Amino acid sequence: MGTIKQFEDLEIWQGAREICQIVYQIKEKSNLKSDFRLYDQLNGSSGSIMDNIAEGFERNGNKEFNQFLSIAKASCGETRSQLYRAFDRDYINQDEINIYRKKIIALSKQISSLMNYLQKCDMKGTKFRNEP
Repeated sequence: MGTIKQFEDLEIWQGAREICQIVYQIKEKSNLKSDFRLYDQLNGSSGSIMDNIAEGFERNGNKEFNQFLSIAKASCGETRSQLYRAFDRDYINQDEINIYRKKIIALSKQISSLMNYLQKCDMKGTKFRNEP
């Protein structure tokens, strides 16, 4: 694993940012923009993925980072569920939900992998990154 100096360097944060951009694009091209509550929920849960990765990274230690990654992973599930609601309301089509679902599942797996890595680091007494 390369040197990670800031949360923006993390592939999982970059992937979470892409999910947020997808949610915004869905809103712009569909009637989701009129479904304020669902858009607000989708925007919030997808943003929670990004934000919890960032906040956890900025904490002091693997255990806290792992805790925030767990929240980010849960937000992946929440976002995925809300995308099904967007599909059921015809804001996205079958091809789109299949693509978005795969992206979110892949991101969730990447988050899990980092969580496992952090747990191994804790058992060895090593840090994920050097503190400034």
